[in-house]
Amino acid sequence: MEATDGKVLYLRSLQGDSVKPIRRERKVARKQERDRVVAVTRQTATGPARWLWPGLIALLTLAAFLPALTNGFVDWDDEATLVDNPSYRGLGRAELRWMFTTFHMGHYQPMSWVTFGVDYLLWGMDPFGYHLTSLLLHAANAALFYFVSLRLLSLALSIPAEPRDIVLRACAGFAALVFAVHPLRVESVAWATQRRDVLSSLFFLWTLLCYLRAAAESAAARWRWMAAAVFVYSLSLLSKAGGITLPVVLLVFDVYPLRRLGGGSGRWLGPTARRVWWEKVPFMLLAMLFGIVALLAQQEAGALKPVARYGVASRIAQALFGVAFYLWKTVIPLGLSPLYELPVRLDPWDWPFVLSGLVVVAASAGLLLARRRWPAGLAIWICYVALLAPVLGTAQSGPQIAADRYSYLSCLGWAMLAGAGLIYCWRLLVSSYIRSGTFVLIAGVASAVVAVLAVLTWRQAQVWHDSERLWRHAVAVTPESSTVHYNLALILHKRTELVGAIEHYQRSLRINPVSADAYNNLGEALAQQGELGEAIKHYRQALQINASYAPAYNNLGSVLAQRGELEEAIKHYRYALRINPGAADVHHNLGSVLVQRGDLDEAVEHYRQALGLGLADSEVHFSLGDALARKGKLDEAVKHFRQALRIRPEFAEAHESLGRALARQGKRDEAAQHYQEALRIMRSGSAGGVPTK
Repeated sequence: MEATDGKVLYLRSLQGDSVKPIRRERKVARKQERDRVVAVTRQTATGPARWLWPGLIALLTLAAFLPALTNGFVDWDDEATLVDNPSYRGLGRAELRWMFTTFHMGHYQPMSWVTFGVDYLLWGMDPFGYHLTSLLLHAANAALFYFVSLRLLSLALSIPAEPRDIVLRACAGFAALVFAVHPLRVESVAWATQRRDVLSSLFFLWTLLCYLRAAAESAAARWRWMAAAVFVYSLSLLSKAGGITLPVVLLVFDVYPLRRLGGGSGRWLGPTARRVWWEKVPFMLLAMLFGIVALLAQQEAGALKPVARYGVASRIAQALFGVAFYLWKTVIPLGLSPLYELPVRLDPWDWPFVLSGLVVVAASAGLLLARRRWPAGLAIWICYVALLAPVLGTAQSGPQIAADRYSYLSCLGWAMLAGAGLIYCWRLLVSSYIRSGTFVLIAGVASAVVAVLAVLTWRQAQVWHDSERLWRHAVAVTPESSTVHYNLALILHKRTELVGAIEHYQRSLRINPVSADAYNNLGEALAQQGELGEAIKHYRQALQINASYAPAYNNLGSVLAQRGELEEAIKHYRYALRINPGAADVHHNLGSVLVQRGDLDEAVEHYRQALGLGLADSEVHFSLGDALARKGKLDEAVKHFRQALRIRPEFAEAHESLGRALARQGKRDEAAQHYQEALRIMRSGSAGGVPTK
């Protein structure tokens, strides 16, 4: 065909014809072909399809993610965000004030906290309700993206998106499903902490719809829709600052497919173009404001890594790797992990980073050269990179080099490209370039792609069922990550599965031998096994790595106290308190050693400080009561023994000590009752003394 066109051009040039009329004829032919596509597309569609498609998309999305509803909270920020955090529980004045002022866990997300507050009022602490809310938000995003795709595809193809355009709607629905049921979405939906992803994306997509509607309206109506877009965008940023590069996306839309900018003289800076630029000012101001707030939140949490640790070259390599990584995982979504760990030493010349750089440069150059023939390709690429930019490592926070959740917004364009590809195949069918059987095969492949993605999503959602399953999966997928071994070891350690915990602590340290946390926790596990000498070695190793690591001083003090080395234990407890004066457990431990040494006055002072710092548990009250009883302050001792028993009624040693104090006060009958209760508890096997700290 191209060769024939070339011959025609050559012959017409010999005949003296101009090239311009030939180009004009081609434009007319293309318009006639597009009109035929539109006419055929509209032959079989019906009105109800306007609402049938988004409803069907939402239902299929819910079906693919159903396993998430049986998941619990996982020990990967869920505990710090939800389980151990009472501040968000409710929508009273105190809770709302906290939601709109806190940088908890390094994020400013008041709207997300509001949804968690609603969940708590509806469900208490039942994980089912929290996961249900996240899933419903994701299903709503799928429906919203359908409308965004419909609008953009119709603009790109110059096809009005009327209710009867069933093929266009089917292709927009395909794009929405590719986005919604892709396994890369699982982390944002099935991980309760990441509510901010789905909620901010809901408002982000709504902003795009308002903006596209504004661009199609007359001047009077345009500003109303533009004001709505700015308002909804602010809600997106109040949910999470992930959409701060939206102004870049809107500018891309203005160039293509809206064609409000570019394309000729005065189309960039002329009077009409200046109005388009001014429309972005409110979005840019909001983006700058919330970008600064996000950085402040990360700094307060201590999550930002200094440039000195990962230099400029390493950060460029990381950014290029990220751009290529999400492309690869979009095409082949296998081996997904909750953590792709940033290497301890990142060499920009390692082959994954060099290959990623070559892929990104080649894709950028190719799409730039093809921008006139295929402007959609370059538009999607720029939007993809812009939406990824905040999480590509230029301001590195956290241990990850990449994360599935970062694809939630950035990969929308690739899903839309899938829908556009299906429309292109339909146009080939209408223009008789392919046979109907070929198109049926293509449609079948598209359906199979959605089915395979949904099955992978169903399986991936089950990975987040509980903490142990999550980290065992991560160890299987990314065995070279020290953090995933460490996190699995923590889970096993909490369950007192010490052999497994020690194994994974050791594997973590083989990968990253400079982790003070891993050495400290390995020492704790060894101490629990009675290997005190080995435990001391690991605590000292942790302190060699980080001389200001207070938990290791505390644990080392506890082991030394067990071995009877009281002076050394006291010295290490004091080191810990010098680093962290607010460590209530260290005050309690130091008090216990001081009692053994006979320093009752100082011991009582440390016990009181432990209570004042919030460690108001049964052991602290018991220890303080015991010290006071030794000093002869029986009335105050009895008060603390009673408080210990209010907290833990089956505390045999507290009953016995209370009985002894009451007997010394002459209250023999009541003393006898507590002695008998202590005997009953010990005989039943439920006695409990003071655990080792």
